[in-house]
Amino acid sequence: MGTSGAHAIDTLVDLRRHLQWAIELEHTTIPPYMCALYSLDPTRNVEAAHVVNSVLTEEMLHLALAANLLNAVGGEPKVDTPDLLRPYPHPLPHSDKSVLVHLNPFGPAAIELFLKIEQPASVDAPPQSDEYRTIGQFYVAIEAGFRKLCEELGEEAVFCGDPARQIGEMHIRTGGGQVIPVHDLKSAMAALAEIVEQGEGAARTEVWDGDRDVFHPDRDEVAHFYRFKELQVGRRYQTGDTPQSGPSGEKITVDPDGILPMKPNPRTADYPKGSEIRVAQEKFNVQYCELLSQLQQAFNGNPAQLGASIGTMYALKAQAIALMQMPNDDEESTAGPTFEYVPVERR
Repeated sequence: MGTSGAHAIDTLVDLRRHLQWAIELEHTTIPPYMCALYSLDPTRNVEAAHVVNSVLTEEMLHLALAANLLNAVGGEPKVDTPDLLRPYPHPLPHSDKSVLVHLNPFGPAAIELFLKIEQPASVDAPPQSDEYRTIGQFYVAIEAGFRKLCEELGEEAVFCGDPARQIGEMHIRTGGGQVIPVHDLKSAMAALAEIVEQGEGAARTEVWDGDRDVFHPDRDEVAHFYRFKELQVGRRYQTGDTPQSGPSGEKITVDPDGILPMKPNPRTADYPKGSEIRVAQEKFNVQYCELLSQLQQAFNGNPAQLGASIGTMYALKAQAIALMQMPNDDEESTAGPTFEYVPVERR
């Protein structure tokens, strides 16, 4: 399964293609996490906002790690491209299409989706380089591709990229983990492990991801899947808890009145041209594509652009929250960011 056929990873070109898919995959999660986070009133839902913010930050980190992996093998990360902003809802890129990714405000539907995205692979799940069922299986296939090509071609031939294109650090302090520059098989394996363990837990059998909890330094950090499980169940994991037992620690409460009621999967086409909401959505989309452009430059030989991207993120946050405070005609829901791609010439 997944190791042979049209999408096997047999050549460097295959490996580069799959690492570009990894960039698309890591990016797919960012807009849904942003919608959930920015719909939360951080003063009334402190814990939920911490959780979603920490995961969003780590997904940005995973995007940088995927870019480092692609740069290490002589590829060119493409970030400012319509492939990264397909209309929502859409399946996880190159998956078996069992998970449809929606834009939702924070709530049961959003948590359910996030649990599906971060679902750990079962311990005996095979690698799947295409039409994967879980993200973990996709990354295991990439890992196998790296090992195979290093055996066949030698590490020097595989890691032929310019080391100056590696991102060494990202100054975002709301998540765990680190950006690992990739220059050989060992560092490539470490980068892949960072992505997978933060998402689904260490060794597929653990709740913890191996990092310390940034907000609660006395506690180990739980992996993304289990962080969302805590919000779903309304309790924290404590020492001794397992994936089977579920969380049995202190209670976490969510205040439903501290959530902006964004209409799911908003589209600019739902609003008349020139209307206040549509103009605000179009401005957001231009700004978001500006972020993609900055990341593309940062990942393609101009790492200093990462600094600029942090400022753009703050501007996007303010614009998204403003949109989610604009009531729709139904007076029950509000508008929201649409994350639609704007071609360069229209920005």
